[in-house]
Amino acid sequence: MGCGRVGSTLTRSLEERGHSTAVIDSNPDAFRRLGPDFTGTTVTGMGFDREVLRAAGIEQADGFAAVSSGDNSNIISARVAREQFGVDNVVARIYDPGRAEVYERLGVPTVATVPWAADQVLRRLVPAGSEPAWRDPSGQLRLDTLYAPFPWIGHEVSSLEDAAGVRVAYLTRLGSGLVASGRTVLQEGDLLAVFMREGDADQAHRVLESGPEEA
Repeated sequence: MGCGRVGSTLTRSLEERGHSTAVIDSNPDAFRRLGPDFTGTTVTGMGFDREVLRAAGIEQADGFAAVSSGDNSNIISARVAREQFGVDNVVARIYDPGRAEVYERLGVPTVATVPWAADQVLRRLVPAGSEPAWRDPSGQLRLDTLYAPFPWIGHEVSSLEDAAGVRVAYLTRLGSGLVASGRTVLQEGDLLAVFMREGDADQAHRVLESGPEEA
């Protein structure tokens, strides 16, 4: 539901991955954002109207995304999709972070737009490595992205993990993603995605920067 910039981009991304899609919007002119090659269904109406949802094929849907510009419309539509039509994969875009927390407790996954955007900007403003790429909901785990520190070039991933108390989830090498094993040897230019405990992050980064001799 919602054929603004987010909704139309999401729809095109799903189609590129081979999924069939249906888009609901109260403004029929919004469907022009989908482009001339769109092969899915468009339905004009309110996304929380059950008949509109049925016309869009909600009874056969595997997922529902409410990404209109209105928090209330998004959450009501998401709840109708989940509670009345039994759609398991439901997500709602929410601008108000306070509401997002409430709706999460009601069992509706949300994307809180403002905090997410602020976090993305913050990560680009502050020095590299000072803000993680991701934190888990408990705040105890974080994912940092960093280039393989020079002192660790030529060493195996397992050595770095053991010394720093971290886990390398994957790395990007020469533009290609790679699921690293403990025996993977680090090369210059490798971009690492590293999980660590929030409370251990300072010590982990010190070990990463100092190298194996100081571990």
